[in-house]
Amino acid sequence: MDYVQLGRTGLKVSRVVLGTMNFGEGVDEEGSHALMDAALDAGVNFFDTANIYGVDDRKGYTEEILGNWFAQGGGRRDKVVLATKVYGNVTNDGKAWHEQSWPNFDRLSALNIRRAVDASLKRLRTDYIDVYQFHHVDRATPWEEIWQAIDVLVQQGKILYAASSNFAGWHIAQANEAAARRGSLGLVSEQCLYNLFERRAESDVIPAAQAYGLGVIPWSPLHQGLLGGALRKEREGGMVRTSGGRSGRGLADPAVRARIEGYEELCEKHGVEPGEVALAWLLTRPGVTGPIVGPRTAAQLESALRAAELTLSSEFLGELDTLFPGPGPAPESFAW
Repeated sequence: MDYVQLGRTGLKVSRVVLGTMNFGEGVDEEGSHALMDAALDAGVNFFDTANIYGVDDRKGYTEEILGNWFAQGGGRRDKVVLATKVYGNVTNDGKAWHEQSWPNFDRLSALNIRRAVDASLKRLRTDYIDVYQFHHVDRATPWEEIWQAIDVLVQQGKILYAASSNFAGWHIAQANEAAARRGSLGLVSEQCLYNLFERRAESDVIPAAQAYGLGVIPWSPLHQGLLGGALRKEREGGMVRTSGGRSGRGLADPAVRARIEGYEELCEKHGVEPGEVALAWLLTRPGVTGPIVGPRTAAQLESALRAAELTLSSEFLGELDTLFPGPGPAPESFAW
């Protein structure tokens, strides 16, 4: 496993990030522990979760699963760079993040940040979080308030770094300029939707991250399965998770279907698996630290680890760009 520094920090993280969103829902606790053991054995040291992950009536359950795994000892916690998130509503009644059941139980007020970090630490059974990520931008809370709360947590040793997720490029600039005025470190990474099919982050999010020294951590690298051999699985009678959600119109759209068909034919020509190509392509992109992979099975984890060792030729990369052209940098992509 290769390691890189997370953005401008001295923190070394693996180029594959273990995502845990499926833990507790798609994968039971025993299976989740087995996947984390296998990932750690393979050299994956960067684990990502969120305070709202779990099941519908038990938000935070995923953090509990990680906490129980850490409690087994064997150096597990010391070996892991642990990232979790704050923003969503996590209350005892199990309401989802958009179903606010009581004021100040969501978003990024100083009150909720303090409440949420203590709750996450308890569930995770640890006394510190390495990378504490804002799951979404909070347009109602001033950055001066947010950074004051974060600075207190850093001073208390409860978190080491702050990071963002789903920010626009100007949000990254706004956040880090406000941090600089306070003499604070600011954001060190941005977790964004980015893959071969969805490349809009290249226009301003990734350039902003690079300009301010943030590592880029793409989520949904297979675009909810669309880039993971969806058509082949469809032909073989397997379940395809691409008809809705983040994959938009998915395979029901003839234009999308044609592009995915061309993609799978191209991968077959080069003798490689589509899902592994999608992950390997992200590792060639400027500014990318490593994609988040969310395996449900040992085979899926093994595939992701193979992708980290896959080298794509310049010819292949050119063919992928032709099939999935990016938007180009802003403002040139939309102005003279």
